[in-house]
Amino acid sequence: MAYFHDCEAAERVLGSYRLNTPLQHTWLAKLPGYDYEIRYKKGKENVVADALSRISSRELQYMALSIVSTSLLDRIQKSWSNNPKIHRLITELGENSNSHPNFTYNGEQLRKRRRLVMGEDSSLQRDIIIAYHSSSMGGHSGAQATARRIVSLLYWKGIWRQVRQFVRECQVCQQNKIQHLAYPGLLQPLPMPKSVFTDITMDFIEGLPKSMGREVVFVVVDRCAEYAHFMPLSHPYSASMVAQVLLDNVYKLHGMLETIVSDRDSVFLSKFWQDLFRLQGVELLASTTYHPQTDGQFEFVNKCLETYMRCMIGDKPTMWVKWVSLAEWWYNTTHHSSTGRTPFEALYGFQPPLHMPYFPRDSTVAAVDAYMTDREDMVRTLKYHLRRARDRMKAQADKKRIEREFLVGDSVYLNLQPYRQGTVANRSSEKLSPRFFGPFEILDKIGKVAYKLKLPDSAQIHPVFHVSRLKKAIRTTNYSTQLPVLEGGSSDKTKQPVAILERRLVRRGNRAVAQVLVHWTNTSPAEATWEYADELRWRCPRFDLEGKGSKGEGNVMG
Repeated sequence: MAYFHDCEAAERVLGSYRLNTPLQHTWLAKLPGYDYEIRYKKGKENVVADALSRISSRELQYMALSIVSTSLLDRIQKSWSNNPKIHRLITELGENSNSHPNFTYNGEQLRKRRRLVMGEDSSLQRDIIIAYHSSSMGGHSGAQATARRIVSLLYWKGIWRQVRQFVRECQVCQQNKIQHLAYPGLLQPLPMPKSVFTDITMDFIEGLPKSMGREVVFVVVDRCAEYAHFMPLSHPYSASMVAQVLLDNVYKLHGMLETIVSDRDSVFLSKFWQDLFRLQGVELLASTTYHPQTDGQFEFVNKCLETYMRCMIGDKPTMWVKWVSLAEWWYNTTHHSSTGRTPFEALYGFQPPLHMPYFPRDSTVAAVDAYMTDREDMVRTLKYHLRRARDRMKAQADKKRIEREFLVGDSVYLNLQPYRQGTVANRSSEKLSPRFFGPFEILDKIGKVAYKLKLPDSAQIHPVFHVSRLKKAIRTTNYSTQLPVLEGGSSDKTKQPVAILERRLVRRGNRAVAQVLVHWTNTSPAEATWEYADELRWRCPRFDLEGKGSKGEGNVMG
């Protein structure tokens, strides 16, 4: 048998007694016993071999489809049965193959520009879309990528529309893909305060190094004058301790409040705190779950305080307590562009004595009257500047937001991962966990941008969420993804915290953190376990860390 090859060296190597490489020795050992002859033939003259080696890869793809996927071809042929247009087309092509230039028919396969033509079989079309979108080959690609894969091989009328609709309704895509949209929910500024120190905001600055036994700064800011009080605290602190600090430093100077804005810290949602201020007629406004952006003013104050501390303390971070009073004076005597004056002047009506000592003079009734008149004018001007700053802030923020609303009874997906938090959910992989859970039914609309959801009974998180955490379920089905199991527990409610028996501070890394000794249900006090206070707060948000009772929902601001 003769073999024609366009490589002249192969003929010389096999006829040579000197073999230069191990590979040549391997080849020669396998060839004895075969009756063959290799002859050299130039590539230009070896036309047949070139033709066989240069068949279009697209033709090979169609040959593979036609030969291997016989069940698919049978289903495609059955889909023609109820389509008179396809039958007429096949008949005309059988009589004259050139009657329709874009179509070909070989007795089994009807093609349009080399693509197999399918009839109106919705079941078959859906199976095709699932194969090219939801399988490992499809990878849950977008509508355009999925449709392009399908139209390279198959054709039916309305294929792009069906693919777009299928991908839009795909539950896996809705749960795991990021929304490339403007931030949902228009900005909802807090109501204008009526006067100075009637409406305040408060929070804690944690994570500070221990200084004279203090590790936390309790910050209170007046929403009208933007006057702030900074009060150091030590761990562990309770709701009653924080209330006493508020009484000693704020109430004695400014009187009783009307509203308090805070996040969902366990102190502010404890039974003690709720009942104390309810009896005083104070309205408590808490942020929604997973949406701490309720109070941007307070975040600005925190940033100012932390910056001041870094600049003043330098290489002595454990001395920060000595600088808190000076930091409060500095902040309150600094000019604020939002109000047009310093918080000190906005609160007291005169500039703070910075360079020269202030010597008050004897006043007459006329002078007192003039002072009070100027005071009222100042408060009026203060409100004007605040309103302008608020409106300007809302106008700028809404340029990058979209309005999103749902109706009571709608089904939505819930995003539980606005930021990575290992103590909230016990997931096998944070990176690859679904981004959305559900769908869940909307029970009520809270304000303009918050909604209450019907969560499973096993859920241990607050059921009210900002609209940015929700995504409308395109199609409601009986299938739903359960909320992640909380770390250290399950949906079984047989083991819940009953009471806090003891508290202590332990070292965790390079800082001290609070631990609590927890008495669990269905166990004796001797079986109580030490738990980190922060982790217990997230695992059991309805449990009152002060000792008993469950947290109410409180008021919610968008």
